[in-house]
Amino acid sequence: MILLFSPRSDLAIEAAALFNKTENDIKSIEGIEYKTEKNDNYTVTRVEVLNKKGEQAIGKQIGTYVTVECPKIRENDDEAFEAVSTVLAGELEKMLNLKKYHTVLAVGLGNWNVTPDALGPKVVSKLVVTRHLFEYIPEKIPDTLQALCAVSPGVLGITGIETGEIVKGICDKVKPDVVIAIDALASRKIDRISTSIQLSDTGITPGSGIGNKRRGLNEDYLGVKVIAIGVPTVVDAATVANDTIEILCENIKKSENLDKDIGKALEITDNEFRYPLIKEVLNPFVGDLIVTPKEVDEIIDDVSKIIANGINRAVHKDTENLYNA
Repeated sequence: MILLFSPRSDLAIEAAALFNKTENDIKSIEGIEYKTEKNDNYTVTRVEVLNKKGEQAIGKQIGTYVTVECPKIRENDDEAFEAVSTVLAGELEKMLNLKKYHTVLAVGLGNWNVTPDALGPKVVSKLVVTRHLFEYIPEKIPDTLQALCAVSPGVLGITGIETGEIVKGICDKVKPDVVIAIDALASRKIDRISTSIQLSDTGITPGSGIGNKRRGLNEDYLGVKVIAIGVPTVVDAATVANDTIEILCENIKKSENLDKDIGKALEITDNEFRYPLIKEVLNPFVGDLIVTPKEVDEIIDDVSKIIANGINRAVHKDTENLYNA
């Protein structure tokens, strides 16, 4: 299928559902494995892109994409915070597959001066970094700790250096066994902002969700395995308008008194045609407008704690008291 429009999204579950509306439709895609697990606090969705056919079907690289969704995160639910941190740590631990004496490099991508883009730096500031301890006082390091180092390289507009180049230089010097890259993502659904966390083993391309692609951070470029963690913090205005009109059209179609001509007009404005039309109409007035919730500062702070806690638990052992580190 040819994609006639491409709403901005970094989430594999949204890419898989773009033209396949039901879970059964998605499961029937050749080259894709799709599984969902639910409980009272969260939903875990696993999308496995197995081959080139799967890549072409959803536009995502071959690899594993795990999304943890929890609407209660926005409700400041302590039980949900703990549950999501725990499941995130478990999923991350599987992807990392760390051995004793392995070194982990955490990279907080984004601009710390722009709140919706400050997730990466916020997470890094809450990590329990230990690599320097292994170097200077190895005899005092308990077996429960792993070598973890972290950096927030900033963005091109601040440093004048491509983020990828900075991280590549650090990897060449530090020689970590695995890199964890944390970044803010874009979604095509407003209700996923701050309530979904995606992990993938395919690396990450900073800025791709808002059409500002930088050099990708992946194993091919860095020479080391890259695990990406991201949370949607923004959605573009055209997507909001598109989804609003879609809901309106669906409700109008349900009307028993629907005129046939109106029905035909609604069919013409199906998703694949509607989005580029809305984008074209909006562009002269708002340009590439990106929308984020007004409480985004609180959202970033809460979600960064959850992710940092998950990373701390996955990298180190027996870290029950690291949540507020």
